[in-house]
Amino acid sequence: MRVVVTIEARFTRTPDGAIWTQTGQDHQFWSGYLTAFDQVRAVARVRDVAEPAAEAKRVDGPDVEVWPVPYYLGPYRYLAHRAAIGRAVRASAGPRDAVILRAPSPIGTILAAVRDRLRLPYAMEVVGDPSDLFAPGVVDHPLRPVLRRLYVDRLRRQCRSAVGAAYVTDRFLQSRYPTAPGAVNVAVSDVDLAPVAYVDTARPAAPTRRPTTLISVGSLEQRYKGIDTVIAALAALTATSRAVRLVHIGDGRYRSELVDLARRYGVADRVVFTGALPGGDAVRRELDAADLFVMPSRTEGMPRALIEAMARALPAIGSTVGGIPELLPPGSLVPPDDPGRWADAIAALLDQPERMAADSARNLSRARDFSADLLTARRNAYYRAVAEATAERTGQPTRKRTGPGTGQRGRAGAATRSLA
Repeated sequence: MRVVVTIEARFTRTPDGAIWTQTGQDHQFWSGYLTAFDQVRAVARVRDVAEPAAEAKRVDGPDVEVWPVPYYLGPYRYLAHRAAIGRAVRASAGPRDAVILRAPSPIGTILAAVRDRLRLPYAMEVVGDPSDLFAPGVVDHPLRPVLRRLYVDRLRRQCRSAVGAAYVTDRFLQSRYPTAPGAVNVAVSDVDLAPVAYVDTARPAAPTRRPTTLISVGSLEQRYKGIDTVIAALAALTATSRAVRLVHIGDGRYRSELVDLARRYGVADRVVFTGALPGGDAVRRELDAADLFVMPSRTEGMPRALIEAMARALPAIGSTVGGIPELLPPGSLVPPDDPGRWADAIAALLDQPERMAADSARNLSRARDFSADLLTARRNAYYRAVAEATAERTGQPTRKRTGPGTGQRGRAGAATRSLA
């Protein structure tokens, strides 16, 4: 059985037809589905380039293919290419395919409508919340309130219609987007950390280094990550003569706006934008050199960047959105868009070396819940359940698969129903 998976990723294609990614959805990621399926077809945006980026990884390969969708970025370009996008997505899956929609997703919404109309099954992987994604201050679009209601309603309807849903959070997304009674329901984070991601021990209690280094990670293509809030908080901290700086890993179209913001606040010399780093050791070196991880996001699912920082035993402060409260205790949470409270929370934590050490130990322990070695079985069980439900609904036999995908991508979480 083939599985068709929609994803809001952006891939590139070189003249030889090879598909490449600079994110984590490389061939190894997609091979994880081969534990339950014979083939994987990823449906994603693809644009043509002359050559792959320096750190790009191959997506397609043995038993994994990419079904290209016209490339777009943002609501305006999606609407401009909507007809061509729709044609590509509608042709991506046949009646005997299993379908998994990684949501929220305009691409997934198109395919869900097709499957609903034909009374064909599909399953979900809920990786984010459109209510937060289209919240005020996150997206600049005149139709933002309409899009917010539209995508929230659609995701709720899709989860109720699906044969099963996997959520990247333990509780948050499940409460907003529940499945129908009897459907497979599993909490299974798509964050998976290899042993090299972890440090051996927590950080000891010690006076904070001067200057203190705050670090944040995330794309700057949208305003989701709230880095403007931390820059404003940094200015407030600097005004109290604190020696503190911010390092941000990530790039995007709003980088120049944030550079200008730091200049206006008078902290341009205290903010470093590294740009996009290749991941792995390069990111871990920056995390290890920092004192405190900050995540002032306006929207999140289960944030990989925060978990990776926790695996380096970094103390952390995060916003009160999405899956962040499932990772950090209440004392380490601050509402988004409130620079004053962020400044106060950062100052209070930096003034308590014992608490910094305790948070370091706690975060390292919590991050171990996302070890790939521990969690592969949970993810595989969900895929097998989707394959069985699809076979039952489409009248075809289920083929048990043991192949190259086995054990390659772990996931975290707890399940209900037959996967508990």
